[in-house]
Amino acid sequence: MSTRKIHILEAPSNLGLRPLRPGHIPGVWQLPQALQRQGLAERLNAVQAGRVEAPVYQAEADALSGFLNGPAIAVYSERLAEHLTPLIQTNNFPLVLGGDCSILLGDLLALRSRGDYGLCFIDGHNDFSYPRDENRKGRYTAAGLDLALACGYGPESLTQQRGLGPYVRESNVVALGFYNDPADAADFDTDSIYHTGIHILDVEAVQSMGAPDAALAARRHLEALPINGFWIHLDVDVLDQTCLPAVDSPNPRGLDWDELAAVLETLLASPAACGMEITIFDPDLDPDGRYAARLVDVLAASFLKLK
Repeated sequence: MSTRKIHILEAPSNLGLRPLRPGHIPGVWQLPQALQRQGLAERLNAVQAGRVEAPVYQAEADALSGFLNGPAIAVYSERLAEHLTPLIQTNNFPLVLGGDCSILLGDLLALRSRGDYGLCFIDGHNDFSYPRDENRKGRYTAAGLDLALACGYGPESLTQQRGLGPYVRESNVVALGFYNDPADAADFDTDSIYHTGIHILDVEAVQSMGAPDAALAARRHLEALPINGFWIHLDVDVLDQTCLPAVDSPNPRGLDWDELAAVLETLLASPAACGMEITIFDPDLDPDGRYAARLVDVLAASFLKLK
């Protein structure tokens, strides 16, 4: 994507997360400001493409969709898709700053409206595993199930907007870097992703192969598909909690900063990479800005190596 102009679109939604405690409002909506304060746009020589404000966070259960803020997420996904669509052009590379992972739905809706696209899903969790306890329905969180929703598993109000679902085919997805924590198996159907057509390169595979080779395998897999290009989803909780604790669900076994940089450099070098989103970093958990600065350093280096 080295000849394309980066366009930064801010998508400060926190609708897909549950509050960590009564009265808490997840701080991920501040991600765009935090990275912009560190000079992200200037360092990337990027165009400021605007900001798509989200509906007010309510953390209200919704029996029909099964998700907290379900109706608001549907509205926001459509709104985000409308703003992103004009940026998906040959000479543009949209960089969407979330927000939580539910922004994936709006971003992929914009792409699906134009054709078939792939997805490199870089995340510390698989975001595919529904809770085993169906009594939690109504309070599911879209940020923890965004990949499942994007692949069509879930209520039509979130998976079939514009009648275009699934927004990405399982066979067009690479899930890279997630840790399948054995402690989650009792409460979540963590094996479900392994029974799909999704190509899996979990954290064990990435670290066994080496990050550059794992990313190259993901890139080659996506480039070989009959698609128009692929989108990059980066949930920064793919980083180990010792590297980046400023997320709502810290990762006990994740990548380090150098591994993340190697993954991004390899994927961004692909001519098929058509855009990227960044999610889940919470500036409330980074009061002195040190983690925002490190994240911007890695992003800037990964993009600028392509120049």
